Amino acid sequence: MKPSELSLYLSKIINQNIKLSVMIWGAPGIGKSSIVTEACQSNGLDIIDLRLSQLAPTDLRGLPVPKDKHSSWLPPEFLPTEGKGILFLDEINMAPPAMQGIAQQLILDRRVGSYILPDGWFVWAAGNRKEHKSAVYDMPSPLANRFIHLNVELSSEDFRQFAYTKNFHENIIAFVAFREDLLHKIMDGESAWPSPRSWEMANILKSSELDIAPAVGTGPASEFYAFLDIIEKTPDLDKVAQGNFSIEFPIEPSLRYATVMGLVGRSKKSETAIKCFNWLVDKAPAEWVQLFATDLFPQLRRLGELEPVHKALMEEPKLKAFLNDFIQLMNGPE
Repeated sequence: MKPSELSLYLSKIINQNIKLSVMIWGAPGIGKSSIVTEACQSNGLDIIDLRLSQLAPTDLRGLPVPKDKHSSWLPPEFLPTEGKGILFLDEINMAPPAMQGIAQQLILDRRVGSYILPDGWFVWAAGNRKEHKSAVYDMPSPLANRFIHLNVELSSEDFRQFAYTKNFHENIIAFVAFREDLLHKIMDGESAWPSPRSWEMANILKSSELDIAPAVGTGPASEFYAFLDIIEKTPDLDKVAQGNFSIEFPIEPSLRYATVMGLVGRSKKSETAIKCFNWLVDKAPAEWVQLFATDLFPQLRRLGELEPVHKALMEEPKLKAFLNDFIQLMNGPE
């Protein structure tokens, strides 16, 4: 499932109070931990992030202490004793088998040693697979069978929505849209390589006028800077957003991506969105208008600006015809 679908799925689990243990699989750097954190925040839950690979079995089970001529286990202080939240076992399969074995009882029975997990808490975990070139252990079948398993895949569309939300520089959004293969690419022998997480770091570096190569690697960074040289010929998008119809839609593909992504970034108000829509419908091939709409509508919905844009689209014949075609395309053939 896409990250946005995973986010919705996890929210439903919380809202319906489903206490089944969840295992989230996905490549490193695609945002698994961020999605879990966001699910906690949006649902008013606490989160305890445990990295089992950094713990010893006694750290989780507790220390044995004498009591009435018997041993009693003293549970660790980092395990919750009240409230509501998610106990998140991130990178669980990086933990050695002995540690996974201790966690097995917590995952299935919601207890370990003398400790019992409060009713208000969920147990979720995440990890990478061996094919992701991660240093992981095989998950024992008895442990795997105690989870429901959710697989999250890359989505360039979801990444762009995340980037718009975080106010990424429009050139980074445009470049990753233009070179989707560089959204996530594990590079042998390289310490830095591109992923949604490292592009977020690159955005921070770029905003400080620093080289982005330490975040995404030398090769992808070089291609990004070459891309910047090309898109200097991008039309004046501020004038387009103000309703200037004398400007032509560019021909070169990289300029087209830069133009569309730049207009999405500027269309945070319904008035601007309508002007950009009118210009694109008049000047651009249909697939570029569709790309604009695909990225724009979720942004407008998030900002509470979708309804006035939809109303305006239905009032103008050209825009209404595009909207009907777009809805049919999104729904697929009957």
